Amino acid sequence: MEIGDRKKAILSAIVRDYIQTGEPVGSRTIAKKYEVGFSSATIRNEMADLEELGLIKQPHTSAGRIPSDKGYRFYVDKLMEIGSPTKEEIELIKNYIHLSTINEVDKLIKRTAKLISEVTNYTAAIITPSVSKSVIVSLKLIPVNESEIVAVVVTDMAQIKNVMIKLPRPISPDMLLKISSMLNEKLCGLTVEDINLSVISSIQEELKGYNEILNSIIPLLYDSLKTNQQKLYLSGASNIFSHAEYNDVEKAKEFLSLVEDGDMLRKIFIGTENPLEISIGDENDIDEVKKYSIVKATYSINQKPVGSIGVIGPTRMNYSRVMGVLKCFTDILNDVLKTTYED
Repeated sequence: MEIGDRKKAILSAIVRDYIQTGEPVGSRTIAKKYEVGFSSATIRNEMADLEELGLIKQPHTSAGRIPSDKGYRFYVDKLMEIGSPTKEEIELIKNYIHLSTINEVDKLIKRTAKLISEVTNYTAAIITPSVSKSVIVSLKLIPVNESEIVAVVVTDMAQIKNVMIKLPRPISPDMLLKISSMLNEKLCGLTVEDINLSVISSIQEELKGYNEILNSIIPLLYDSLKTNQQKLYLSGASNIFSHAEYNDVEKAKEFLSLVEDGDMLRKIFIGTENPLEISIGDENDIDEVKKYSIVKATYSINQKPVGSIGVIGPTRMNYSRVMGVLKCFTDILNDVLKTTYED
């Protein structure tokens, strides 16, 4: 959509003022507060055109105008500059992430969610890395008794997975060590997604005569890693009460019900590999989310996207600030993870 510079200036003023105040914006406010250089009459005419274009709307008779979802989208795509946290906030983020326990990614991610919610004043959600996308760095088979063992898998993201396996028949400690060594040789350096029929056939070829035991170990190990659910950490749900829209108790209850639904939040935040992504109101595919805006980003290890990080809040969101904060967080987090888990 192409609109003239005058309409762009007025739309930008409406969006910025409404984000700041939560009150419908009138022509006199724009003329006095934003020094756009147009008379109130001219601004009213342009606002009427913007309303016809579907970029702003009038919440009730005699009120000023507020942005529509379409208006927010135009503002984000065409008019807005991504903000930047203050120097103090950047230092806080750096220190917080660098001082966290980076050898345990889940703890680092959980703490990051808390800080994002504090800095943005919105509800933050973070998805932890998927085991299936992680690289296996160590695999041990530990005997429990004559017919049971525990497989312990460690990934390049400090994730540890334990799998209890019942064997079809007892095996000697020496043979268990041999199988463990072979699995390490063949599987370490691969992701779970890399383990295919060719890899499994190669292991079986090296350990002829033990297929019965391998057939007990490999499928259980593979399924356990493949189906591992990424964890979701949420922080700052109560921040919603600081936004005027949620002085309405029913609206607040509706939002809190949404963010308490872990499966719903996974649908919202899992799946993007874009560096930074925004969905506004009706742009969201899920009906329950069409009243909100989502800003999310990916974080990576060695340039491989492994999880997502973002905020959910009202469509009257400070998009410039939120995008700037998320970009700062992911840049710093990516650097820390790269240094810690570099090849």
